[in-house]
Amino acid sequence: MTDLNTSARGAATGSGDRSRPRAALPALCLTQITSWGIVYYAFPVLNPEITHATGWPAGATTAAFSLALVVSALAGIRVGRVLDRRGPRAVMTTGSVLGTVSLLLVASALNLPVFFAGWALAGLAMATTFYQPAFAALTRWWAPDHVRALTIVTLAGGLASTVFAPLTALLAEHLSWRHTYLSLAGLLAALTIPAHALALRAPWPPAPPTARGTTDGATPVARSRPFWLLAAAFTLSAFAMYAVVVALVPLLLERGYSTAQAAWVLGLGGAGQTLGRTLYAALARRTTATRRTTVLITLGGITTIAFAVTPGPYVLLIAVSVAAGMVRGNLTLLQATAVTDRWGHTHYGRLSGLLAAPATTAAALAPFVGAALAPLLGGYPQLFGLLATTSLLAALIATCSDPAGVRRGRGLSPS
Repeated sequence: MTDLNTSARGAATGSGDRSRPRAALPALCLTQITSWGIVYYAFPVLNPEITHATGWPAGATTAAFSLALVVSALAGIRVGRVLDRRGPRAVMTTGSVLGTVSLLLVASALNLPVFFAGWALAGLAMATTFYQPAFAALTRWWAPDHVRALTIVTLAGGLASTVFAPLTALLAEHLSWRHTYLSLAGLLAALTIPAHALALRAPWPPAPPTARGTTDGATPVARSRPFWLLAAAFTLSAFAMYAVVVALVPLLLERGYSTAQAAWVLGLGGAGQTLGRTLYAALARRTTATRRTTVLITLGGITTIAFAVTPGPYVLLIAVSVAAGMVRGNLTLLQATAVTDRWGHTHYGRLSGLLAAPATTAAALAPFVGAALAPLLGGYPQLFGLLATTSLLAALIATCSDPAGVRRGRGLSPS
C-alpha cells in the first residue's frame, strides 16, 4: 500500500522492521499506565481530601479537573499536526515534563486560581502523553499491524486505575494530599520522562501517500460530511458513556445499595474494559468500519438501558457493568482506528486530534450535565434512559458516516 523505501532495511510495516524502536511498545505501556494513573485517576481519590483540607467547594475543584480535559481536547488538534511531522519523542517527553510541573503547581496551590492554572497545564500534559500521541506513534511505526499494538497499549492503560487508585489511597493514608501529589509527581517524572526520551528515538517514517479513492490532504477530509457525522456520533457516544460512568454510583445508591457495593460494580466494569479490548482485533477483521461503529455504539445504548431498568439482583448488575465495560473497551480502540480505517495513515495525528476534540470536551462536561439533569428528570433511572437514547441517536448518525471506499478489513486504508 505504501513505499517507505523498505528495500534496504526490510518492510517498514512488517514485524521485522528495524526502524521500529524495540523498546517503544513496552515503554508506552508503562507510560500510559503511569500517566493516566497519576494525572487522571489520582484526582477522584484525592478530591474529597482536597475539599476537606482547603474548604474549596467540590464543584470548583471538579471544574478545575474538567478544565484540564477541555484544554486537552483543544490542544490535541495542534499536537496531532506536530506528531504527523515530527513524531512522538519530543512531544511525549515534553508532555511528561509538563505533567510533573503541573502536579507540583497543584500541590503547592494556596488558592483556587493557582489550582486552576495547575490543572490547565495538566491538560497540555494529557494532550501530549495520553492515548492520542501513543496511538499516533504506534499507527505510523506498526502499520498495518497497528491494531495489535494499539490493543496491547490499551490493555496496559486499562490497568491505570487498578494500580494507581489504591496506591494513591495508600499514600493519602500517611501523607497530606499535597505531599501525596508531590510524591506522585516524582514518580511520574522518574518513570515517564526517561522512557519517552530514550525509547522513542527511532527515525520517524515518512507519511505514506494518500490511498487511491481518498481525498488529497487532511483539510478536505476534515471538512467532509462523513468526517463530521463520525465526529458527531463519537461526541454523543462519549457524552453518554462518561455520564454513565460518573452517574452509576449515585444510581445504585438511590436504589439502596451501599457505597462499597456500588464501587465494586463500577470497578468490575473496568475489568470488562480490559476483557473487551482483547476481542477487538477479531471484530475488526469481520466487520466494516461503519458497521462496527454502529454496532458498538448501539450496544453502549443497550447496556445503558439495562442499567435503567435493572434494580437487581446485585449479581445481575455486576454482569451488566462488565458488559458495559467490554463495550467501552472496544469503543476506545474503535476511535483509535477510526481514521486509518477510513482515510489511511497519512494525516493520522491531525485528523485524530480533530476527531477527538469534541468527544473529549463532551466527556469533560458529561458529569456536570448528568448531575444537573438527574433531579430535573426525576432521578437517575430516567437520566440513564435519556443517555441510552443519546447513544442510539449516535448510532443512527454513525450509519450515515461511511465515506466512499471503506472496505472490510483490520485498520487498512481504502484502496
